[in-house]
Amino acid sequence: MASALPALVPARWFDGLSSHAQPVLVSLVPAAGGPNLLLHPLAQAGMPPTTFRHADVGWPEAWSARKPQLRLVVDLREHGSLEIDAVADWQAALQAAGARPGLAQRLQTRWPALLGAVAVAAIGLALFYRYGTPWLATQLTGQVPLAWETTLAEQALQQLDDGTLKPSQLPAERQAALRSRFDALVQQVPATLQRYGGYQPRFTLAFRSGMGANAFALPGGTVVLTDGLVKAAADKGLDDNALVGVLAHEMGHVVHRHTTRMLVEQGVLNVGLGLALGDVSGVLSTGGALLTGLAYRRGHEREADCYAIALLGHAALPTAPMGQLLLAIAQGDDKAANKEGAASPWTLLSSHPDTVERATALQQGHTQQCPKD
Repeated sequence: MASALPALVPARWFDGLSSHAQPVLVSLVPAAGGPNLLLHPLAQAGMPPTTFRHADVGWPEAWSARKPQLRLVVDLREHGSLEIDAVADWQAALQAAGARPGLAQRLQTRWPALLGAVAVAAIGLALFYRYGTPWLATQLTGQVPLAWETTLAEQALQQLDDGTLKPSQLPAERQAALRSRFDALVQQVPATLQRYGGYQPRFTLAFRSGMGANAFALPGGTVVLTDGLVKAAADKGLDDNALVGVLAHEMGHVVHRHTTRMLVEQGVLNVGLGLALGDVSGVLSTGGALLTGLAYRRGHEREADCYAIALLGHAALPTAPMGQLLLAIAQGDDKAANKEGAASPWTLLSSHPDTVERATALQQGHTQQCPKD
């Protein structure tokens, strides 16, 4: 049986050479990469049709499955364009020639397909944020120079000194005693606790006031201890082992490069969202202002706790005093919140979640979250 001839669809051809339209007939024939378009000029009877390959045609897309367009425009590139009023005949010819709607058209005309694509995109972004971003940031952090961290830390500390922080009022002898304990702890760090190969931060202890009971680490090795935290330990009758435990925890943040990882992660997230949304104009590094406003995540706090437990155990120092100090500060914050309606934002616990759970683990000297030796 002979195959049926392709249907002829009437159209108007604007060839780009004249402002007048030429009446033509259009047929579509199957081809490997999609239907080819054959143009049959009526004014030149007997002449063979002009063939346009599928890739050389700007095929019109449907915007609604229920409301087809009243007129279609087919872009023939440098050969002008076609206007077609017989839309139903055109769609039937496309289907007969084996044409299949592309993804964009399916999304435009089919709500289930659009909703499915949105759902897949949302899940992909969520997985990228939850798993891809931290993993990639961890890999990239190992390539960040220590000198960059040191410069960033100096800028951040200067910003804090110009605003929240004030010079320490601790006597020089008291500062010297705590610095001696800190330096001795630094000297006892085993190689097994090194997180990034070849990373050798220069640990230094700085004293400040003006931020309540707090201690925090800056990238590159600077650890800041406030007068308020020293006073809180003394008021609770705790010896310096409690403060040494807190310093060990902050050293864990440095060794794991948590602040740098979060800064890099923010950059990775900006790049990922920029690529996903088609906008990379906001992909810029933040700097010291962002650094001073970061709060560690739960996983980072657990890593720092595990580091402190391991380091204090290696140095034959107790972890219980640090846990007692955390609980004491938490109870003090709760009382302050009950009296004033809100706890102070500048405390050791302002960005440290699960205080009771963490303090209990520290008092026991172990936690299930830490890797086994």
